[in-house]
Amino acid sequence: MNLKEIHSVYFIGIGGIGMSALARWFRHNGISVAGYDKTPTALTDKLKQEGISIHFEDDVEEIPSEYKAKSNGLLIVYTPAVPKSHKGLNFYRDNGFQLYKRSEVLGIMTKGLYTVAVAGTHGKTTTSSMVAHILKFAAKNVSAFLGGISTNYETNMLANKGDFEKSIVVVEADEFDRSFLTLHPNLAVITSTDADHLDIYGELSELKKSFSLFLEKVNATGKIFIKNGLWEGLQTSAVKAAHINYGLNSGKLVAENIRISDAKFIFDVKNNEQSITGFELSVPGFHNVENATAAIGVALELGLDPEAIKAGIASYQGVKRRFEYIFQSENHIYIDDYAHHPGEISAMLESVKALYPDKKITALFQPHLYSRTRDFAEGFSESLSIADKVILLDIYPAREEPIEGVNSAMLLEGIKSEEKFLFSKNEAMAHLNNTELEVLVTLGAGNIDQLVQPIKELFEQHYAA
Repeated sequence: MNLKEIHSVYFIGIGGIGMSALARWFRHNGISVAGYDKTPTALTDKLKQEGISIHFEDDVEEIPSEYKAKSNGLLIVYTPAVPKSHKGLNFYRDNGFQLYKRSEVLGIMTKGLYTVAVAGTHGKTTTSSMVAHILKFAAKNVSAFLGGISTNYETNMLANKGDFEKSIVVVEADEFDRSFLTLHPNLAVITSTDADHLDIYGELSELKKSFSLFLEKVNATGKIFIKNGLWEGLQTSAVKAAHINYGLNSGKLVAENIRISDAKFIFDVKNNEQSITGFELSVPGFHNVENATAAIGVALELGLDPEAIKAGIASYQGVKRRFEYIFQSENHIYIDDYAHHPGEISAMLESVKALYPDKKITALFQPHLYSRTRDFAEGFSESLSIADKVILLDIYPAREEPIEGVNSAMLLEGIKSEEKFLFSKNEAMAHLNNTELEVLVTLGAGNIDQLVQPIKELFEQHYAA
């Protein structure tokens, strides 16, 4: 497939965060785009406003005629989440069209373009958005495909300026279905290799093997930025690119002298013998300082001036649902976060504790997936215990069927917080409405985001100055 020859792209499942980013990129580069999705969302509404035709009925007649005629310039992209019975998908298969997964399209793109790929079981969305923002803020020609909505740009795709072949591509490298093995990075970041997606991998060793294979894909003349302590746990004998360890207070690329001032994290970065002082990060969290350190290393490797990098970090506003402040007053705080793994929850709550050491912290958590809840039950209980008070919701099943004996109640016993509850969404809202809240954090990757606006309104009603 030659990107220069493509004139039309049809997406089956266009409303997904990754698929929509690709759709936006093709549209930006003058290519006709249309697609199907199951239900309208705020994201599909925006895509339609940007000139992309979308239908929501699984009916072949709804597919525009120009996307049903075979042509070397027509690209069909689908998500594996679409059921095998999907009529549109089967139309293309039955008529001999070549179909591509999103990961395969990204693989083709990155083979011909200078690529920065950010991988990790957590931290990759924030880190990739930081890299993309620093480059764009420094007026570099950058294309970026992100796994979340950038607060700075209100989009999950940053568009190249002029010829896309001359842009730097920043891509979030997803390990979920081994899709990152299609990529061809010049620079790579690995933020974490914690056990996750064990429904796919079976065990941690298989997940790490996949990360090892990803590192083998990095260009021999490129560089790998890897969190301190992870390299030793991977099989790296076949990796050709040089690597550098980064971290907090350790590694060759290190964030040090970390302090908190006016809810901002201030820190210095030492890169071998080079020291850069006075970075200011408005998106809080020790884990975000760590993510920023990796992004700073990438920017330095790409030749950006340290002062330009500092300005980029200072102006970075984060990603929706990643340590996102929803309500702030002098005495009452509401933060929403996507954290759905014990490591992410620990990092989040420890940072909130550091920011507000004298306030009572309440965590409202919705577990995501039966298999993940089962596999990490002890870790979830331990990480949630950092909060002073914990409210659990029922498990969000996503793609899974229920597993006998697996439910949110199994986490409750191990939580050591003095106050802990298991509620439905309605019960949780009623409880919050009748409780004095100092700092509330909502956590989870399911549909807990549906509570964000009601809780925001609750805070505005009770706690607005």
